[in-house]
Amino acid sequence: MDGLDSAQLRTLAAVVAEGSFDAAARLLHVTPSAVSQRIKALEETVGQVLVRRARPCVATDAGRPLLRLAGQLALLEREALADARGPLAGGGRTRVAVVVNADSLATWFPAALARLPQRAGLSFDLRQDDQDHTAELLRDGSVTAAVTAQREAVQGCRVLRLGAMRYRALATPEFAASHFPAGFAAAALASTPLLVFDRKDRVQHRFIRAVVGRPLDPPVNYVPSVPAFSEAIRLGLGWGLVPEQIAQADLTAGRCVDLAPGRHLDAPLYWQHWRLESDVLNALTVAVRAVAAETLR
Repeated sequence: MDGLDSAQLRTLAAVVAEGSFDAAARLLHVTPSAVSQRIKALEETVGQVLVRRARPCVATDAGRPLLRLAGQLALLEREALADARGPLAGGGRTRVAVVVNADSLATWFPAALARLPQRAGLSFDLRQDDQDHTAELLRDGSVTAAVTAQREAVQGCRVLRLGAMRYRALATPEFAASHFPAGFAAAALASTPLLVFDRKDRVQHRFIRAVVGRPLDPPVNYVPSVPAFSEAIRLGLGWGLVPEQIAQADLTAGRCVDLAPGRHLDAPLYWQHWRLESDVLNALTVAVRAVAAETLR
């Protein structure tokens, strides 16, 4: 098999990152025809279909290892150029894609990025997904690193424990008095409106099972935004689990009460990243671990 062409690998990464051949062409400053020719040539070299032509375009199982390789080469190439030419020299920008769960993204994770030394030509592509699913983007090569609930290392990655995000069950005092007059019990939980972030989010249901000893199926309102989720609780649309970093202000101000004092749910979080000797990844890992140590349980 012929060697892999770096321009073709960059094009594969652009198609998957941007979601279409046309968008990749705009990013790479070439024609859509050139993008199509590069992908076709790469597929002929490998002997496999690498991109599923859909909306958005996604890598096939055969394309995922090459997508991961493309990202690794881009990162190492940018660092080599910086070392050879100096940090202020040209050579393009490297985008480091990281997937983070919504609650971490809304609380502690941005502070980790702020601690990184300024690096010319480096930008971050932050993506959001449920902590139980973030590792999937590592597997398919879409991201360089992930905050995840998965403790087993994805193939080709390193894993480090960060700590646990603690959740507390919140509702307004009026909502608690109306729906839980006898306390946080199964009979009331089964019929009381519950707020859930999205259909991947199982945090609230795990908490219910831990408290009452069995699964329940209460009515659910989906609110896929961290600020809107807390606001929905304050407006009395339901009860839900809120990270303690966010919950504390509402509890202190009396806007909300803890429905299950002394009970909470701790969601362990891990940092997984490509097993790659990279100054950028090393610096990012140090910053993430430092902020997590200060913030998480």
